[in-house]
Amino acid sequence: MNNETTDITHTDIERQKLIDSSRFHGVHWLILALSSILTVGAWYIASEQVNKRIAERFERESLHVIELVKERMQLYEHALWGAVAHIDANELEIDNKQWQNYSNSLRIDETYPGINGLGVIYKVKKDQRLSFIEKHKKNRPDFVVHPSHNAYELWPITFIEPLITNKQAVGLDVAFEENRYLGVKKARDTGLAQLTGPITLVQDAKKTPGFLFYAPFYKKGMSHSTISERQAAIEGVAYAPFIMSKLISGTLAVDQRHVSIKISDAGQSLYNDMDNTLADKIDPKPLFSKRVDVDFYGRKWQVTINSNLNFRKASGSNQPYFILAGGVVIDLLLLALFIVLSRSNKQALIYADEITRELKIKTTRLTKSNQDLEQFAYVASHDLKSPLNAMRKLVSWITEDCDSILPDSSKEHLKLLNNRSERMNKLLDDLLDYARIGRHEFKAKPLDLKATANDIFSLLDHPITFKLSVEKQVLLLPRTPIEVVLRNLISNAIKHHDKTEGHIQIHYKAVNDMHIISVEDDGPGIPVELFDKAVEMFQTLRPRDKVEGSGMGLSLSKKNGRTLWW
Repeated sequence: MNNETTDITHTDIERQKLIDSSRFHGVHWLILALSSILTVGAWYIASEQVNKRIAERFERESLHVIELVKERMQLYEHALWGAVAHIDANELEIDNKQWQNYSNSLRIDETYPGINGLGVIYKVKKDQRLSFIEKHKKNRPDFVVHPSHNAYELWPITFIEPLITNKQAVGLDVAFEENRYLGVKKARDTGLAQLTGPITLVQDAKKTPGFLFYAPFYKKGMSHSTISERQAAIEGVAYAPFIMSKLISGTLAVDQRHVSIKISDAGQSLYNDMDNTLADKIDPKPLFSKRVDVDFYGRKWQVTINSNLNFRKASGSNQPYFILAGGVVIDLLLLALFIVLSRSNKQALIYADEITRELKIKTTRLTKSNQDLEQFAYVASHDLKSPLNAMRKLVSWITEDCDSILPDSSKEHLKLLNNRSERMNKLLDDLLDYARIGRHEFKAKPLDLKATANDIFSLLDHPITFKLSVEKQVLLLPRTPIEVVLRNLISNAIKHHDKTEGHIQIHYKAVNDMHIISVEDDGPGIPVELFDKAVEMFQTLRPRDKVEGSGMGLSLSKKNGRTLWW
C-alpha cells in the first residue's frame, strides 16, 4: 500500500512538471530577449566591420591615386633628364631639326601619355637678344622672342615638339610671367627638376589650368655644386608643358576610378573632376573625404579626395541587413517553437494519460500471462516428463526381458525409441531453461575464463583426441549466463565436428570497455547463408538421428548473450 502511494505521488510530481513545461515561463522570455540582443549585436558588429572595410578601401584608393600621379611625374622627369643628356651630348648646340628627330624617336604621345610636349629653353642675356634671334631665323624665318619685358635676362622657348600643337609657344619668353620665371630660377638654383605654379598655356585654346616642368642643364666644364656656381653655369632648361586635365585623364583611368579628386596649388585650382568628364560620377554627399598635402618638385599640391558614386555602388553591402533579417526570423521561429512545444506538451499530456491507462491494463494482463506461462512451463515439464520417463522404463524392461527372443530389427527399434525419449527429455529441460532466462538477475563476480572453460570441457562427453586452448583471463562477469553460453558452444563444436580429432580455441580481447569472447574450432563450420537459421529454436544443420541434440543450444546461447549484454 505504501509503495502504491509513493508511486502515485511520484507520478503526480512528474505530471505536474509536464503541466508546468506546457506554460510560458521567464526562461522562455529570457531566451527570446537574449536572442534579440544577439541579433542587434551581430547586426551592429557586422555594420562596423563593413564600414571599416569600406574606409580601408577608400584609404587604399586615395593612396593609389596619389601614387599613380607621383609615378607618372617621375616618368616625365626621366624624359626631361633624357632631353638634358641629349643636349649635353651635342655640346649644348642643337638645331630644330635635331630636336625634331630626337622627339620623334621618343614617340612622345605613346611613351608619355598626358604630356603636352617636350622642349628646350635657353638663357639669353638681354644684350644678346638680337644675335640670338638672328641665329635661329636662319632655319626658322618666323622665329621671334616675345613678349618684351624689363627683366635683365631672357628665357625664350627655343625648340618644342610636337610643333603643330605647340607652335604658339615657340619664342615665348617665360621670364615675362612670375610663375614661369620663378620655376626656372628654382630649377637653376637647385639643380633639380622643378614645377611652376598654376599657369595657362598659350597653346591651350580652352585656357584651362596647367604648369611647366623644368630640368636644368649647365655649361660643360663649369662646376655647379653651389647656388652661385649654378647661377653662373646655367645654360638653359629642358621643359615639358602640361594641361592638368590632360595629365589626369592620361594618368588615372576614368572608368576604373572610384574616387573624385580636386587639386590646387597655393589656393589656385589646378584640376577638379566637377569640371571634367567625371562630373556625372560626383557624389553630392560622399561617404568619405580627405585632404592630403603632397610635395611635387618644389610645389605643394593640396589634393582633396572624395568617394564618388562608383565607390558608393561598389561598397554597398547588404550583409548587416541580412544578419538583422535572419536574426528576426530566428526570434520568430523561437517564439513559434515555444508555442508549438507548449501545445505539444499539452497534447502529450493527454496522450500520455491515455497510454498510461492502456499500459496499466496491458501490464496487468502481461504479468498474469507471464505467471501463467511460467506455471505452464513447470507443469508441462513435469507432466510431460512423467509419462516420458515411464516410456523409457518400459523400453528398458522390454529390452531386458526379451533380449534373447527379439530379432535384431526389433532391438534396433527399441534402441531408437530410447534415443528419441532421451532427446525429448533433453528438449524439455532446454525449453524450461529457455523460459527461465531473464527472470533472474545475476551479479557480476570475478571469473577465471581459463578455469571455467576447462571445467566445462572436462564435464562434457568428448573424445580424448579433442583438446581445448584458452588464455588465462580474470573477468568481472555473471557466472551462470557465461557458463551456459560456453557449454553450448563447446558442446556444439564437439558434436558437429567432422573429424575424429579436433582443436577448440577460446579467444579474448577488450575493445572500447567491452569483453569480446570468441569460440573457434577446426570443424566444418556453419555456411554463411544459414547463420540466422542456426540460432532459431529446434534447428539443427544435420539430421537428429546422426547427431543427438534438441536444436536449442544456439538459441540458449543467443538469449543468454543478450542477458550479458544488457
